[in-house]
Amino acid sequence: MLVAGKAKPRGKFPHVKRAGDFVYVSGTSSRRPDGTFVGAEADAMGTTSLDIRAQTRAVIENIADLLHAVGGGLQDVVNISAFLVNMNDFGGYNEVYAEFFDETGPARTTVAVHQLPHPHLLIEISCVAHVPRDTQGSQDSQKEHAR
Repeated sequence: MLVAGKAKPRGKFPHVKRAGDFVYVSGTSSRRPDGTFVGAEADAMGTTSLDIRAQTRAVIENIADLLHAVGGGLQDVVNISAFLVNMNDFGGYNEVYAEFFDETGPARTTVAVHQLPHPHLLIEISCVAHVPRDTQGSQDSQKEHAR
């Protein structure tokens, strides 16, 4: 499922995919719908400044928006996979992550990767959430299948 108002994926894949009561969120970055990135600025000379804290916050907020579109939220996330271009950014990433999750939150894996799909990206996160289907929605769906 593609979510209106969010940056279009840079390939043929959905923002989110539901499988029963589980929702899988594709790798998400700090990219805005207009193609620019939160946490990536360039001055008049073209010197780029990248901010792991701003990018991490934007990624998690983008994930929250995607989950909201399917009736869920960050409280429903059960597993996170985070990809950092540089492990020297781990401290800033971890600091912002703790604003949203604690030890009662999702299981988490964080790995370093050689690069992400754009040179201004420092982080990408994918996750799995448990978002039970609406009981009424399930009943309506069952009625449709019975017809």
